[in-house]
Amino acid sequence: MKRAILDVIKEYEMIIIHRHVRPDPDAYGSQMGLAAILKGNFPEKKVFCVGEDEPSLRFLGEVDLIADSVYDGALVIVCDTANTERIDDGRYAMGAKLVKVDHHPNEDVYGDLAWVDTGASSCSEMIAAFVEAFPKELTLNETAARLLYAGIVGDTGRFLFPNTTPKTLRYAADLVTFPFDRTEIFTKMYETPLNAVKLSGYILQNFQMTENGAAHIYINQALLEKFEVTARDASQLVNRIDSVIGIKAWILFVQEGDIIRARLRSKGPVINELAKEYRGGGHPLASGATLISESEIPEMVAKLEQLCN
Repeated sequence: MKRAILDVIKEYEMIIIHRHVRPDPDAYGSQMGLAAILKGNFPEKKVFCVGEDEPSLRFLGEVDLIADSVYDGALVIVCDTANTERIDDGRYAMGAKLVKVDHHPNEDVYGDLAWVDTGASSCSEMIAAFVEAFPKELTLNETAARLLYAGIVGDTGRFLFPNTTPKTLRYAADLVTFPFDRTEIFTKMYETPLNAVKLSGYILQNFQMTENGAAHIYINQALLEKFEVTARDASQLVNRIDSVIGIKAWILFVQEGDIIRARLRSKGPVINELAKEYRGGGHPLASGATLISESEIPEMVAKLEQLCN
């Protein structure tokens, strides 16, 4: 499939790269890392990265603002996005051909070409593998290496998560041969606003955990206002309780307007099937879901308890 994707890339002069809504470092890293690779190897092509701007990730790069007409006859590549509902910018379907590159379970099959590798730690790792597969046709550059490294770091939790494989570390080792500032990446990726730090203290003091190791906490609108944090800032605190002795799986519920975002994490029990029951999905040990009312919270928590038992 990598060969087919490179061949189709060579065919098009206009290439537009998308990623998922509410982007994380891997979304930015794979999207913009691929763009940097294409710009470096095919300077005659026009390559754009689109999607809603995420202020906390501007240190990695900034998105492009393009007109609808740019999609006429263009190749569209979607990175790090499991299903079409999560693709940022609905214009992805306006291009001449669509390619999917992703490391999530391929349950929503879309695109004229689809390369899905659930064994990869991140989509950024896949892009690194893509370059490695064609040493005579593609070369890496510092900009791309920095972005792909950030994406891998983000999705592996600084190489602490179980999705970190020997292959992941080998790609990371190759990327850090470029002289970008790794300290800057770690600092900016993990710096936390003071108010979010205070909310973190609230989470540590108020989360609930059962004897079976199922834990949860709900951050409603009143708490967001009290600590003066955004829903995104609150959601990024999902791993604050991961070191608690006896914890097996947990959910951080965060109110976001009329809906409630659920961030699920696990040290063993498979949780992505539970996420699917609540309009979500993801990886076996890291998933997300969307609840439409507070009444669904105790239901979901009870099902998590069953998984942990």
